[in-house]
Amino acid sequence: AHSDWFNAPVPSFGGLDARFLIVGLAPGVRGANRTGRPFTGDFAGELLYRTLLHFGLAHGQYLAAPNDGLTLADCRVTNAVRCVPPANLPTPAEMSACNGFLAAEIAAMPQLRGILALGGTAHNAVLRVHGLRPARLPFRHGAIHILAEGRLLADSYHVSRLNTNTGRLTEAMFRAVVQEVMKRVAAGPS
Repeated sequence: AHSDWFNAPVPSFGGLDARFLIVGLAPGVRGANRTGRPFTGDFAGELLYRTLLHFGLAHGQYLAAPNDGLTLADCRVTNAVRCVPPANLPTPAEMSACNGFLAAEIAAMPQLRGILALGGTAHNAVLRVHGLRPARLPFRHGAIHILAEGRLLADSYHVSRLNTNTGRLTEAMFRAVVQEVMKRVAAGPS
């Protein structure tokens, strides 16, 4: 329907040498699927990138376009699923098929110390990469779990319009989670 859109598996954004990885759910149909950069061009990117800019994890200006000049610092952004899912909700088969890509991403980040999962689905995908059952470390907004080699997994509600419009996630709540995990990453291994 939109041949001028990206319409392909969306690559991650940011350097592989980052200590901090943010894992979202999947590309938004009018966001990353259109622009080719995670959380770019849809509502969720506004809160995410504004927060990263606030904490010095991004530089430049977020203008909701992949050519806006925004760069990430010590941070990388990816999704648990690489392609826009049908009805905007990944199926278990898609989650399974894409988990190998997330595993390769994490393995390729030698300095990785902290992962921020945006929502329960991203949280569960990160746990599967680490060979852990989701029941062992349940998702809870604000929780920080210790994974292998002292790596941290922090949980936040997704930065979606639904969550922010209903007040389930406020900007202050999101900033508090990012600030806490960054403080722990800076402090070194747990």
